[in-house]
Amino acid sequence: MYERHARFAAMKAIHFRAAAILLCTLLALTTSSVLAATPPPELPAFAQRVAKQYGLDLREVQATLAQAQYRQSTIDAMTRPAEAVKPWKDYRPIFVTAKRIRDGRAFFDSHLDQLMKVQTATGVPAEIIVAIIGVETGYGGNTGSYRVLDALYTLAFWYPRSGDPAQVQRETDRQVFFREQLAQLFALAHEQGFTVTSLTGSYAGAMGWGQFMPSSYRDFAKDGDGDGRADLFGGSMPDLFASVANYFVAHGWRSGEPVAVRAENTPGTPPFVAENSEPKFDLAALARLGYRPQQALGHDLPVTLLTLQGVNGSEDWITFNNFYVITRYNKSPMYSMAVFQLAEAIAGRAIPDSP
Repeated sequence: MYERHARFAAMKAIHFRAAAILLCTLLALTTSSVLAATPPPELPAFAQRVAKQYGLDLREVQATLAQAQYRQSTIDAMTRPAEAVKPWKDYRPIFVTAKRIRDGRAFFDSHLDQLMKVQTATGVPAEIIVAIIGVETGYGGNTGSYRVLDALYTLAFWYPRSGDPAQVQRETDRQVFFREQLAQLFALAHEQGFTVTSLTGSYAGAMGWGQFMPSSYRDFAKDGDGDGRADLFGGSMPDLFASVANYFVAHGWRSGEPVAVRAENTPGTPPFVAENSEPKFDLAALARLGYRPQQALGHDLPVTLLTLQGVNGSEDWITFNNFYVITRYNKSPMYSMAVFQLAEAIAGRAIPDSP
């Protein structure tokens, strides 16, 4: 008797959970449908602002925005970026793999003359340029399948809210950011001769082999082949290489300076967590805290300390201005470390204590 009651109770619990899951799914689908069918009330004013600010035809802007669609997949992807949920020991294997190194060397060799020309002109190492393209899109193999118009429209007007009062301002700022990116998408399309509705990219609206946001595309893309336009969608490698390098130069890349070196610490050294990746210290200051570079540098430069959780335990890295510049491409320090280590591997240099 007891067993029959227990089985009956268990079956009821299973059915209840299934019904709850189904209800949540239906609610989510209903919410998505409502959002897809209901333009945000701010849209008319937004269209007028874009048309006036960039000298565009208002009716064309309105007609294009009328084709924009809310995408729940964009919201889902925005709430779980890898750099926000994975430690370094799990993040690194996504980007620094034997295949990505091998493909990077092949890509480097295939475009050696163009890469070296840009390196000479800008001081940005060719392997860094290649590593950015490798981390962002696998050397053009995955530039994103989201329609940029839909991604930016979704994030501009329905940026995900966590419900955390401490995050309200940050989330508002991000929505404002994406609203500006949507506006600049129209300006970019007008300037470069693109069709807004045909552009595809990441869930966040980044485009091309280097994954430039619309504002970055407008500010930093370069016409490297002299045809009068900047094509970062794979049609012009000179444009792509010149644009990635120009982004770094504009953000303060210093030719010939290091990116990062492994640090060692004396036993019992208390942990030190820097506020961000901006180099605000000198080597003497880090030494007083118990951290020194594993190899002699021969000069002193502004530095900071980065501690990552690797497969072999805690990893301490001394990072320099050029590491900070990479974080201007993507603010995650793990992203910057992945770019640096992939670049080192492509160039045939060993990474200390890496798997």
